[in-house]
Amino acid sequence: MSDQPLHPDTVAVHAGRADFGALGVHAAPIDLSSTNPLPDILHGGDSYESMANGGHPLPDGGNVYARLWNPTVARFEEALSELEHAEASVAFASGMAAMTAAILSHTTAVGRHHVVAVRPLYGGTDHLLDSGLLGVEVTFCDEDAVAASIRPETGLIVLETPANPTLDLVDIAAVVAQAGGVPVLVDNTFATPLLQNPLDLGASMSLHSATKYIGGHGDVIAGVIACSEQTAEALRRVRAITGALLHPLGAYLLHRGLATLPVRMQTQQAAARAVAAQLQQHPAVLEVRYPEYDDTRGLIGRQMRGGGAMVSIRLAGGYAAAEALTDAVRLFAHAVSLGGVDSLIQHPAALTHRPVAPEARPGADIVRLSIGLENVDDLMADLEQALAKTRSAAEV
Repeated sequence: MSDQPLHPDTVAVHAGRADFGALGVHAAPIDLSSTNPLPDILHGGDSYESMANGGHPLPDGGNVYARLWNPTVARFEEALSELEHAEASVAFASGMAAMTAAILSHTTAVGRHHVVAVRPLYGGTDHLLDSGLLGVEVTFCDEDAVAASIRPETGLIVLETPANPTLDLVDIAAVVAQAGGVPVLVDNTFATPLLQNPLDLGASMSLHSATKYIGGHGDVIAGVIACSEQTAEALRRVRAITGALLHPLGAYLLHRGLATLPVRMQTQQAAARAVAAQLQQHPAVLEVRYPEYDDTRGLIGRQMRGGGAMVSIRLAGGYAAAEALTDAVRLFAHAVSLGGVDSLIQHPAALTHRPVAPEARPGADIVRLSIGLENVDDLMADLEQALAKTRSAAEV
């Protein structure tokens, strides 16, 4: 094999499998041990202290306890790191657990109690920041106001691109330039490592709700953050204390899901482009939001390698039309979440973004589509029949 860097499609299949030959296995093994035998007191104690402080287990019997370390989880982390061009990754029991650890490790843990957050954000993230639960003060702002929002006590800048649910794009490199050394976390869930690598653009952390595209089949809840090893130590420290480690069965499913991520993303993105283009012509649709539309700054190509598989639409009939549409679809599942093999539809203002402050909540006329692997003609036929019912709903 040449020394040329491997393509992401190949990395997705082979990453995190370096020890398979020595283990004599072809599929990823699942270690379900909740506790591990210790060779002696001193070795176990030293290893425990290392992991409790965010480090790695000592070799030869140093795993100690699954809250601190699990080899199945570690293999998934290694694989995600390769795809994200990162030194390390840290996996959590959910995307929100990952976000919580990122905030705590960069604010309360280091004596900096201020966060700058670029709206719009996923509703759970927005709610967490706005709730005061983590003891931080938050300044919500637009992308171009990041520098003006930073204070001496600012410990973290949080952004999401493409944003949920409007699919607005944020220039990651421009925010990093404004940050002046303050760590920048990018929620990379919608883009995945196949379409966007925030660390290459200067971000400190790339966070994924791995429940979505990385898992890809709607059967696992997880979060993961790609970052430097120094940042990973701080995140692992929070994870160990709070008990937010990803279960090994979930890690197995995610590692398996990575192998098909490139194929799924390519197919789903092509379908999303086709659906978006056809919906632009529909009289019941006021506006189609898709990252490749109105990209006046050239972020598609320079920052993101394609528009992804999410589409948001504004309906001419407002909330009544949204309700009629979500009630009438047959192939699209009316459900929260996204990124699976089947297509989903949901109304963000009433569901995922309901806890968000009214001034930041998406409009009642917005419906979000997650495009799956179904045939595009079948998806459009379903949307056409459902959209036909929105007109009469809006007239009531």
